[in-house]
Amino acid sequence: MLQNLNLIINSPLEQFEVISLISIIAPILGYINITLSNIGVYSILILFIIFSFHIISNNENKILPSKWSIAIESIFTTINTMVKEQLGKEIYLPFIYSLFFFILISNLIGNIPYSYTITTSVIVTIGLSFTILTGVTILGLYLHKIKFFSYFLPSGTPLALVPLLVLIETVSFLARALSLGIRLFANMVAGHSLLKILSTFLYQMFNSSLILAIFTLIPFAFFLALCGLEVAVSIIQAYVFVLLVISYIKDAIYLH
Repeated sequence: MLQNLNLIINSPLEQFEVISLISIIAPILGYINITLSNIGVYSILILFIIFSFHIISNNENKILPSKWSIAIESIFTTINTMVKEQLGKEIYLPFIYSLFFFILISNLIGNIPYSYTITTSVIVTIGLSFTILTGVTILGLYLHKIKFFSYFLPSGTPLALVPLLVLIETVSFLARALSLGIRLFANMVAGHSLLKILSTFLYQMFNSSLILAIFTLIPFAFFLALCGLEVAVSIIQAYVFVLLVISYIKDAIYLH
């Protein structure tokens, strides 16, 4: 019984649980339950870090740019180039830039031990992707009106195949929201779960005996390399996410 309890406590999935930190029952509109969870706390923290990072990078009163300013300008230039090449309009740049930083900081914070990664919550990733798909659909309807539905019917389609192709294209379009969120969720959960399992295993080996602890230094070096790889994955996943969002917006604008 105690062994099963220890397995539950040390489960690698425990780090992904949504925990209610503050709960208030307000006696209005049928006693609304107002809850602040770890997702909410870390979301506020992420926004604070993003704003602080940009304030620190402010270079208006300095002749030589700081390292923070160079980093911000490099990221901005990269995102701006992506938006210009794919969309041709800078009107979407603030949204793409903010989205990239939000996901980037969310992923990187999760690499700090005993922290929480909000992108490992399927509620956050799927909710974000469905919101983006809804916005993209509204954008397409606003720009093209009824012509937007031609996106679901390729030109030159035989009349007999129209119902089938419309169904396939509609399912494919709606599946984008699911795949966009699941891709980010799955990659972050897989990496963090692996690090949790390996860290628990290494911790037990270091505490077993002196000789075994010495031999454990070799797999510990591989563990550190995996930690560096997870940081790289955090950055890559943020880049891939906004790249796919840009492609979806492009499809809505040009009906490709």
